[in-house]
Amino acid sequence: MGVNAVARGAQAVAVIAALAGSGCVDIVGADLGKFVEREEKHFTTAGRPDVSVSTFDGSIEIRPWDKPDVQVVVEKHARDKADADEIEVRAEQNGNHVIVEVKTRNNDHGFHFGWNSRSARLIVSAPATADVAARSGDGSIDVERITGRLELKSGDGSIRGRELGGAVTAHSGDGSIKLEGVSGALDVDTGDGSIVVAGKLTAVRARSGDGSVTVRAESGSAPNADWNITTGDGSVTLEVPEDFGAELDAHTGDGRVRLQDVTVSNVVGEMGKSTVKGRLGSGGPALRVRTGDGSITVRRQ
Repeated sequence: MGVNAVARGAQAVAVIAALAGSGCVDIVGADLGKFVEREEKHFTTAGRPDVSVSTFDGSIEIRPWDKPDVQVVVEKHARDKADADEIEVRAEQNGNHVIVEVKTRNNDHGFHFGWNSRSARLIVSAPATADVAARSGDGSIDVERITGRLELKSGDGSIRGRELGGAVTAHSGDGSIKLEGVSGALDVDTGDGSIVVAGKLTAVRARSGDGSVTVRAESGSAPNADWNITTGDGSVTLEVPEDFGAELDAHTGDGRVRLQDVTVSNVVGEMGKSTVKGRLGSGGPALRVRTGDGSITVRRQ
């Protein structure tokens, strides 16, 4: 081993030993390119908290706990301590409104000497009933068992949710969206990815620029507003329970509309292979389904 390699190894060991002794830093490898530092933010709230969290680059996880307070753990990932110090955390509280914003200095979005060396993962613990807005510039978002007003946005990452209630808005610039066990209204949009949503749904807006869309309206779903399901280039699958009522308007530019164990009454115009307009069940709000290039399947759940 050369003198320079020995010197670099000794320097790495010295830095790791010094940082590990501080109690707030976790090193996940002897390589200085894997420096991790955790920082906790704790907020005392009363009633229903309103939480807003954002990170320039990194994943966000949101989970309920049995405490009335809100905790946000910021996990900084960087090449070394100096690189991690370029990540800034802004934390504010005004009553039940909590804000945690993580960004890098000089708006460099984590790029350092030509490669992306920095990111910040956020782990949020909040009461099961809470309003949450989560935004990642480049990372996935995962949330479960939260009821409230949820706004989830990723510039380039997937969005996942389970057992959510209330009104859920999800947008990904370039990633898939999967929300299951939802009770309430959904507004989801992805520029380039698939969409899967399921639950007891009251209102649905689902749009993919280039991907398949699947909507599973489980038993108990009752539309109280118009539904709009579209994709520029992909198939659409809609599953509805037996007592589901709506005014169906389905059309594909280059594909076929298929009805499986579903009866359409009060047909408007002629039913063709690419267009179906008519009433499902006892009728109700409009149910508009569109794809530029793909099949549409409407079937009984």
